[in-house]
Amino acid sequence: MIRNRIRKTGLLVLLGAMVGSLFSAFPATTHAASSEPYTWKSVVTGAGGGFVPGIIFNQTEPNLIYARTDIGGAYRWNQATSSWTSISDSVGWVDWNKNGVDALATDPIDPNKVYMATGTYTNHWDNNGQIMRSNDRGNTWQTTPLPFKVGGNMPGRSAGERLVIDPNKNNILYFGARSGNGLWKSIDSGVTWSKVTSFPNVGTYIQNPTLDYGNDLVGLSWITFDKSTGTLGNATQTIYVGVADTASSVYRSTDGGVTWTALAGQPTGFLPHHGELSSTGDLYITYSNGVGPYDGSKGEVWKYNKTSGAWTNISPTTGEDNWYGFGGLALDAQHPNTLMVSSLNAWWPDEVIFRSTNGGATWSRIWDWGNYPERTYKFSMDITAAPWLDHGTTSTSLDPSPKLGWMMGDLEIDPFNSNRMMYGTGATIYGSNNLTSWDTGGKVNISVMAKGVEETAVLGLISPPTGTSHLITALGDVSGFRHEDLSVAPTKFQTSPSWATTMSIDYAELSPSYMVRVGSADKEKTPSMKSIGISNDGGVNWYMPNSEPSNGTKTTVGHGQVAVSASGNSILWSTSDIGVYYSKTSGNSWTASAGLPAGAKIASDRVNPNKYYGFYAGTFYVSVDGGATFTATAASGFPTNNVAGLQPNEAQISMKAVPGIEGDIWFAGGNTVENKYGLWHSTNSGASFTKLTNVEEADLIGYGKAAPGQTYMALYTVAKIDGVRGVFRSDDVGATWVRINDDAHQYAKINMAITGDPRIYGRVYLGTNGRGTLYADPVNPPATGSTITPITASFDKKTANQTDVAVTMTLNGNTLSTIKNGTATLVAGTDYTVSGSTVTIKKAYLATQAVGTTTLTFSFSAGATQSLAVAVTDTTTPVSNSTITPTSAGFDKKTANQADVAVTMTLNGNTLSTIKNGTATLVAGTDYTVSGSTV
Repeated sequence: MIRNRIRKTGLLVLLGAMVGSLFSAFPATTHAASSEPYTWKSVVTGAGGGFVPGIIFNQTEPNLIYARTDIGGAYRWNQATSSWTSISDSVGWVDWNKNGVDALATDPIDPNKVYMATGTYTNHWDNNGQIMRSNDRGNTWQTTPLPFKVGGNMPGRSAGERLVIDPNKNNILYFGARSGNGLWKSIDSGVTWSKVTSFPNVGTYIQNPTLDYGNDLVGLSWITFDKSTGTLGNATQTIYVGVADTASSVYRSTDGGVTWTALAGQPTGFLPHHGELSSTGDLYITYSNGVGPYDGSKGEVWKYNKTSGAWTNISPTTGEDNWYGFGGLALDAQHPNTLMVSSLNAWWPDEVIFRSTNGGATWSRIWDWGNYPERTYKFSMDITAAPWLDHGTTSTSLDPSPKLGWMMGDLEIDPFNSNRMMYGTGATIYGSNNLTSWDTGGKVNISVMAKGVEETAVLGLISPPTGTSHLITALGDVSGFRHEDLSVAPTKFQTSPSWATTMSIDYAELSPSYMVRVGSADKEKTPSMKSIGISNDGGVNWYMPNSEPSNGTKTTVGHGQVAVSASGNSILWSTSDIGVYYSKTSGNSWTASAGLPAGAKIASDRVNPNKYYGFYAGTFYVSVDGGATFTATAASGFPTNNVAGLQPNEAQISMKAVPGIEGDIWFAGGNTVENKYGLWHSTNSGASFTKLTNVEEADLIGYGKAAPGQTYMALYTVAKIDGVRGVFRSDDVGATWVRINDDAHQYAKINMAITGDPRIYGRVYLGTNGRGTLYADPVNPPATGSTITPITASFDKKTANQTDVAVTMTLNGNTLSTIKNGTATLVAGTDYTVSGSTVTIKKAYLATQAVGTTTLTFSFSAGATQSLAVAVTDTTTPVSNSTITPTSAGFDKKTANQADVAVTMTLNGNTLSTIKNGTATLVAGTDYTVSGSTV
């Protein structure tokens, strides 16, 4: 919701008023950049994350369903997987406004055909729109330019549909334009278009004449055919058109669009949001006093009987209960008197869906008040597909979480299945498959039906070098996520502090678990909330510091950009409103930086914790005291246009320092207005820069793990190289580039965020404005050397202590070739065995090695050899000699003096074997006796 407000009012200048382009040159390449096939996938949020203003069911083919978004293109339903597939990924840099879909039509006669009216803004910053047509359900497109602008992201975008196909003669299409351009018609299946000059009312309603955004005529809101007034192959004669005019809003033609008249007796004072004709001959219309998606403080629901001409007010609410408009309108094709409408916008405590089975004579609410403040419910909510939709809050009756919805401008019942309903909200698509339980006293099971839709606006990406998460995002509207598994929806988004949009995020390169993000706290709702959050555990948990930057009279509203020093000992914050501030107390106190202008782009050196960089209006700055003071460098030649945003010809810069090398900086950006655009490199902390002549334009720069055999990190950029716009990678410090996306995967104007993965070579993360976060890996990754664990071991030759030595191999797609000891090759199956990725060096082999170090060399089918150093010891107890005492004695043969000679033995674990006199062996027990250690 908040993201849409930001995008709609052009406030993405909060990204910072920053531009870029520097100077000098690398040698130019003389050949076109090559390409490398990559597999592109969405980083899953599970819910989409953005506004879905329209859901369109084909009326003749079951399960053919489309969803249109305001800035993220359109999607087609896949019944087999209950998911959505993007049909807009081929939209490129130049034609980015095709991702704003103001209307969509699916052909009831030839279901392979689908049409879109695209163009994002009717303001000065966008170009004209177009009608896009496809004969293969959106897989490929052809385009007819229109001579005016289309507003897929403008007020009233959830009204509709503005683009329709004649259900009897499908070469005829009508489109209701904005900006006073009236009604347009094609008679050749959308190839050419002409204005219906007889249509009398181009609309009078302007949402907000004082704003650059919203000061335009909303124009025509919807078109509906009365199929019964034609036959197959012959044009339908009766057509109804809703116009954004509170005085006269519904017009009809009964002669195939030749003449038009306002319906007599129609309601006034309101704007028609949806109009649909039932087979009963009743035209149902939802009205609001605002066009949405945010406004509307009163509304009504009416039906017009085409036969009698009678108008009937069938509003579900009246009097003091009527304090919101009505937006979504759904008719049940199987039961023509059954219809549903949704509130627009009943912000508190929740939106309401109303259901009638008798043409609006009576209504049932999907929830109602019980014993206040408690409520009674006819529905249950299941958000297991995207648990973060509870927004991290505890649900109460007066503040439910998750919400039934908000910005509910479109609500549809499957024309082939009365039990299936879908509706769009500001963050996802909800739906049910047991809708008719409502009519029998049961509960309607509502769940997330947005699998495959990824519609977030990505404002920042980080991929830390350590930790369990490879990716953490900063997003519009839904704050951001920590992704441990890119294919699984996160359980929560960033909270404590909580705000809708995280504008910037960074981490300490040398202490990656320390992270900081900035947004804009809603002080009216929560006065104590801060616009900065800090994490000490890699983004798992966040906390608020005790203060925010203040200039003495004003505390910052937040937003802007944040940078964290290499060690995390300081934080630098370029706020959106009061200038640049630094903190050396983890955000508990702030001091204004000197020498760096307000609104500057900032970055930290990734090695030196005292060094920061800044850029503003053509000047590059450096700080060597932790952001306290900045000094301009001598580098020159930069663009001076300092606006950063999404509009055509606006400047955008991306400035980052390289991890591991102090003073190594890359700078991407510039603009076509000043004709200063490209990619620059500094190796001396910004004292000078060298411009790469092989890059014509560049808008983003990021780094990832170095290629095999390289030491410098891989570079990733969104750029124009050799005349081609795309996503590129360089493995050789920018000397050569390879394109890693293709024309089918362009994702519109990507100038939000990019980073490589420092732990996975070749992986890139891409942040878009409305197509969510993408990640991609090479289809054929280069051969990577194998590794072994451990690389040291020990072995004891003592028999009782001998054990095999196990080694785990990480093969990286290779195979083990040999294991050698010097020049001798070990014998597989005898000296060692292999089971999967485990090698077992047999103890029998190791027992033959000499005491010392035995080095075994592992060779693989690719990559470098790996060595295992085995420390061989022998703790077997050594043999010690026995001794006797004394070693000499005397004997007197005189009979009177004869005496035995006693000898004491020190055996040292041995035993006495024999006593000899020369070669003669003494006889034990006769010649000598043994008693213990005495002989």
